[in-house]
Amino acid sequence: MRRFSLWLRGKPTVADAILAALLFVSEFVLAATEPAQPLLYMIPAVGLSAPVVWRRRFPRTVAGVVLAVSLANTFASWRVGDLSAEHPALLALPIALYTLVVYVGRPAGLVFLGGLAVDTTASVVLLEQSVLQSGLFSVLLYALSWTAAEFLGARHAYDEEVAARLAVAEYDRDRRAQEAVAAERTRIARELHDVVAHAVSVMIVQADGATYALKRNPAAAEQALRNISGTGRQALAELRRTVSLLRVEQADDLPQHGTAGLANLVTMMRSAGLRVELELAGELDEVSPTVSLGVHRLVQESLTNVLRHAGSNPKARVRVHRREKDVLVEVTDNGKDAGGFTSGSGNGLLGMRERVAVLGGNVEAGRRTDGSWRVRATLPLDADT
Repeated sequence: MRRFSLWLRGKPTVADAILAALLFVSEFVLAATEPAQPLLYMIPAVGLSAPVVWRRRFPRTVAGVVLAVSLANTFASWRVGDLSAEHPALLALPIALYTLVVYVGRPAGLVFLGGLAVDTTASVVLLEQSVLQSGLFSVLLYALSWTAAEFLGARHAYDEEVAARLAVAEYDRDRRAQEAVAAERTRIARELHDVVAHAVSVMIVQADGATYALKRNPAAAEQALRNISGTGRQALAELRRTVSLLRVEQADDLPQHGTAGLANLVTMMRSAGLRVELELAGELDEVSPTVSLGVHRLVQESLTNVLRHAGSNPKARVRVHRREKDVLVEVTDNGKDAGGFTSGSGNGLLGMRERVAVLGGNVEAGRRTDGSWRVRATLPLDADT
């Protein structure tokens, strides 16, 4: 049974179809016991239960249909004089109310609740039903549906925010891991340069000395050649060790950036609760991969800092404009309850400055007169040339 329940969670349409079938069967059973007026049961059985199958995909449409069917059924029962008809399929009404509040929101639920009030009043007046029995029961049923929807909606919102923040944290962790790997590879490249430059310089000097002493001092020339051989072997060993470290990451694993990457980044931040306005201008997908990566990292680090330090209701505005000779990147927070990007270790701003400096651009970061915090950078289009 538990496995079946877990299976149904992943197939909401199947679960709703089962719910609709139960409503239809309950209405059909009553229709079989009332042969005098079978249409008063069969029409609501279909009209109220069938829309439930699509209640999550089209909540507004389903709510309107079941309310219209319920009102039509009330007037039909009044016209034929059958004032005692009971319809289990009318449970589709609180189900529709619950669905509206959870999947659409409170305003839509309130509008539908007004329609339900009209429907309940019509039932009490036209069908001469007891206010305490029919009206009060309906009110309690709708109140229970609304309460359950509020509880589940809050739970869903909490779960989605937690999942979004976990995704941002994981994304940030992967980014920092990539930056750590890049920093290590840069260090290895410097080490490689030092090893090769030193070894080649020594070998050149020894070779020149050996050439000069070859005829006059063969012993010195022989010793110089030994030094060249030893230095070459040592440099070759260092070269092999360093190159083996550089082969860990393949080019296919490198992330792709551009306008699509910026859009995905903004979408992720919005899911985590950060309101972001994104403004893109110019042919940004045609800039070099080096500049594109730099733009992506600047926006990524800035939005992460806003999410961390800009208070309980963070908001950011991102502008990325390709101009004639450079790309302008500007990220501004809302300035309310902001702690500023400088809170924390400060490595974020330092990393930005280093990255922009490598690309030959410039970056400014600080608080403005209106209290907002802004990061503004320009990256030249020929940064990788």
